[in-house]
Amino acid sequence: MAATLGFRVSRGVLSTISPPIPQAYQWATRYTPTPTRPLLDMSQGVPGIPPPQEVQDALGVAASSPTSFGYSRWDGEPALRKALVGEMKVMYGQEADVHVDDIALTAGCNLAFVATVMSLADAGDEVVLPVPWYFNHQMSLNLLGIKVIPLHTLPEDGFTPSVDRCRMLITPTTKAIVLVTPNNPTGATYSPSLLAAFANLAREKNVALIVDETYRDFVMSVLPPHNLFSPSEPAWRQNFIHLFSFSKSYCLPGHRLGAIAASPVLLTSIKTVLDCLQICPPRPVQLALAPLLSSLRIFVQHTAKAVDVRHLLFKQSLPPNWRIGAQGGYFAFVRHPYVRVSARDVSRRLAVQMGVVTLPSAFFCEEERREQVEDEESEGAVEKWDGLESEKAVEEDERWIRFSVANVDDDKVRRVCERLGESEQVFGWELDAVSTS
Repeated sequence: MAATLGFRVSRGVLSTISPPIPQAYQWATRYTPTPTRPLLDMSQGVPGIPPPQEVQDALGVAASSPTSFGYSRWDGEPALRKALVGEMKVMYGQEADVHVDDIALTAGCNLAFVATVMSLADAGDEVVLPVPWYFNHQMSLNLLGIKVIPLHTLPEDGFTPSVDRCRMLITPTTKAIVLVTPNNPTGATYSPSLLAAFANLAREKNVALIVDETYRDFVMSVLPPHNLFSPSEPAWRQNFIHLFSFSKSYCLPGHRLGAIAASPVLLTSIKTVLDCLQICPPRPVQLALAPLLSSLRIFVQHTAKAVDVRHLLFKQSLPPNWRIGAQGGYFAFVRHPYVRVSARDVSRRLAVQMGVVTLPSAFFCEEERREQVEDEESEGAVEKWDGLESEKAVEEDERWIRFSVANVDDDKVRRVCERLGESEQVFGWELDAVSTS
């Protein structure tokens, strides 16, 4: 098989970071599981249970129905769009100013994001992203030649973004501010007042505010998550764009279904993009969900409660030297205790030696593809753990690791925390002085 291509791939691809999840799974392949010490995966934000049986049955019927083989409307089945509006009124209040014409369905929320930014920005324009960011957002913007402007969040702020710092980053070429709440990767849930402040900033600066609310149904403490759809608020359609994913709430990520709620004027432009990228969203899952969506509210609430309880269990079971900086939705952002070792090396060793798969903070901060993969990370490499400790303490942003609590059960949460405690003895690295006192 040829080792090289006879042509050059795009500069955008060459400058975009490698997908992080496969990197973590490559580490995991080097762990040798046993019946008593299986591999424990807390890396990917994926539901740990299937959808209810009635959804599974409906999917089977819809997939075999002759009506599902043709195209749907570009913006999705009207019945599902209407049902989604009904669910949004449950979440944001019955008075929420949302209508069917404001909704477009997409083949996943990642595509909802890509279609939205392609409608808003050109190559060379700027989009503000809080750091740590959802890596697919940064990757998509880089592929499109759109400049990412990092808005750094801080542990002392619970990793919530600052409106004042954001204001200083906006320039005449800024097209949008992008927020994710509950956040991926940190789990931080932004308050209604913070989201309102960002909406005011977007109106003040004449930019779009894109809020990815993939994990909105997992907000347990504050309802509604915000009041931006309220008719008493300034006209939300001028600047606000809401993104949603069916993957987490309804436990069907493999069926790829997302949504955009935005001004019908903007959706006219998004229509052009979607006609090129998807033609129409997957039809069987739309046909299956449309008549069931309102009845699935109890399942969604039960799942959210189970994840919330698992968050509490994780917090209670975590070894004292490991500190949670933020927690919510599917994720907990945890500060590891190793003073002179980067989170990337800690996560790699946890996977290879302890059988615990996580994602380091570097995966959510990198802006450029790493030129070379180190020998110790390449396939078939012999692990060398000596020499990973630096002479000085690593930077604060190198101390954080993302754990997903949704795709494991309670027993696995306890096992993961036990192994984190074991690692402190096995690794033999210097621990925080404060933690060990």
